[in-house]
Amino acid sequence: MKSSSLNHKPDRAERLVQYCKRFPNVRLMVVGDVMLDHYIWGGVERISPEAPVPVVAVSNESIHLGGAANVAHNVVSLGGKVELCGVIGKDDFGGRILRELKRLKIGTEGLRVDADRPTTKKTRVIAHNQQVVRFDREQRQAVSEKIRRDLLEFIGRRIRRVDGLVVSDYSKGVITGELMKDVIGLARHHDVPIMVDPKVGHMSFYKGVHVITPNTTEAFGAAGLENRSEDDLMRAGQILLERLECRAVLITRGEHGMSLFESNGKVTHIPTVAREVYDVTGAGDTVIATLALGLCAGAAMQDAALLANTAAGIVVGIVGTATVRQARLTQVLRGRIPS
Repeated sequence: MKSSSLNHKPDRAERLVQYCKRFPNVRLMVVGDVMLDHYIWGGVERISPEAPVPVVAVSNESIHLGGAANVAHNVVSLGGKVELCGVIGKDDFGGRILRELKRLKIGTEGLRVDADRPTTKKTRVIAHNQQVVRFDREQRQAVSEKIRRDLLEFIGRRIRRVDGLVVSDYSKGVITGELMKDVIGLARHHDVPIMVDPKVGHMSFYKGVHVITPNTTEAFGAAGLENRSEDDLMRAGQILLERLECRAVLITRGEHGMSLFESNGKVTHIPTVAREVYDVTGAGDTVIATLALGLCAGAAMQDAALLANTAAGIVVGIVGTATVRQARLTQVLRGRIPS
């Protein structure tokens, strides 16, 4: 197995910029768990007299698209076209998601409303740029058989119109083994690549997809390895490649960048370009969206991974769920502004 490191050289950077310019010609479908990210912002000046917990003086609140919806938002921010396929509840939060998606011109015909489950919402309390606590409103059981059939029917009708399919799996009930088996079959029939942001407990669902993007914890867990050494990282990547029979495994490694394992035996280590890491929330969404756009724009796996690494380096420098605009990405690639 050949291992190497990859950096941005001027000629490579310009090649990557040319792929970015092709993003408006790419149409993706994002399938997965749709949610809202709710932020409560404030400061802490004292500890509660009732319990040893900080008292947050709230200054403002914000709500952003999360999960699969944030993946779709990243796609349109980067200039691509996208349809979203997932489930929301029959509640105010679901309505808010629909309004925001329509404002962003994200296709919503693939969304199904389930009156028996709430729209997934994650609320984070942030004080002085640090997360104090998070509480979730959700149901994690699999969606009903009727909803599953509806989702599959939509995917079957639209898959021939897209260049790639992104699976955003947050283990909130949309992505099941049965759904993935049918989706992979459809994608193979229509020669459409599938890119997956995975969950450890669902790894067996993804056999035969194009590429998966686990973080280090997910990669080690899925490979059944307890250690965290470089040698074990190499083993984890190879185990997942062989087990899932995919073309590539891109392991995101936080401040250590990324490691790309390809089925041809190449292993490429990509150093991070982030100058400061304030918040990794949503970084995986940015990675899978950018990687998918790059691959469907004609980039080789290494170049698509470089694009994803650069985009991730931008969003981790922003507190809260964030997206990257194509203009900002090209400026960073050309070295005109820092990430």
